[in-house]
Amino acid sequence: MIRRILSVLFLIWVIGFLWFVVALPRPAAEAGATDAVIVPTGGAGRIARGLEVLDTGLADKMLVSGVDPEVKPGEFAAQFAVEPEQMECCVTLGFAAVDTRSNASETAKWVAQNEVRSLRLVTTDWHMRRAAGELARTLPDHVTVIRDAVPSQPQFGTLFLEYHKLLASRAAGLADL
Repeated sequence: MIRRILSVLFLIWVIGFLWFVVALPRPAAEAGATDAVIVPTGGAGRIARGLEVLDTGLADKMLVSGVDPEVKPGEFAAQFAVEPEQMECCVTLGFAAVDTRSNASETAKWVAQNEVRSLRLVTTDWHMRRAAGELARTLPDHVTVIRDAVPSQPQFGTLFLEYHKLLASRAAGLADL
């Protein structure tokens, strides 16, 4: 009996992992403009995509969550070729977050302070499900979230680890209920 239960659980795990790998989220398809774009740090192409969203008018402001506290706004602007005027008006660097869960908390506070009603979440494809799930648990229901995944070429180890982090995140979410 226990062997069957373990076999079924293993099969569910394998199917879930295959789904996770094969069906990575994609960039947002022709979604409209939002009040803001949120970019958690940590993956290549995320900040560039967030700035592209700003530059094309798909959002008016951007929060970069999880920036290293040692990074100065001028250094950030120089590294990503952001004009001083755009940094001043439109880009907020968030220094409070250290992981995906705290990215969500930092974002929720910023969203409330800036009266954001719609946002575009920009993160790497393999990270999108967990980041969006954490965000859904912290944001008020009236805030609309558009998922805009940055395509990547993740290694097997990255996918394996992220799948387990996603499972843990979902389990923690169920425990919060």
